[in-house]
Amino acid sequence: MISEWDALGRIVVALVLGGLIGFDREVRNKPAGVRTHMLVAAGAALFIVVAVLLSEGLETLGTEAARIDVSRIAAGIVAGVGFLGAGTIITRHDRVSGLTTAAGLWITAAIGTAIGFGMWIIGIGSAVAVLIVYAMSLAAERRIARPDDEGSDT
Repeated sequence: MISEWDALGRIVVALVLGGLIGFDREVRNKPAGVRTHMLVAAGAALFIVVAVLLSEGLETLGTEAARIDVSRIAAGIVAGVGFLGAGTIITRHDRVSGLTTAAGLWITAAIGTAIGFGMWIIGIGSAVAVLIVYAMSLAAERRIARPDDEGSDT
């Protein structure tokens, strides 16, 4: 059984991890930045810890009629974040933009969900993996965007 203080700690950790992921998007001037990612992660964690606390509370009362299916709460988070992500995707002149931001929001919600369930290693490890992917893609983008000095006339 988790306490409300433990639940609050989970929400704060999700908030911080979401902020770290959102920071990358913020410095790249993308549509969803620090605040959005923090709120998505914390919101996902909040939904989960509230569901877990309610479920545990009902179990202690021995109530069979009122059960909380926490997996349904997680499914609702996925659906809700899907709408947020869809709002960041833009198509202009046969170019699609915002997919990475949408995927970032999606995985940030998953990280918040994992932390909400108390899966610290999975949540923190996944956040680190996202930050590594962002760093590697930034390095690759810079390398591709840099003109080739060997074949240059200038």
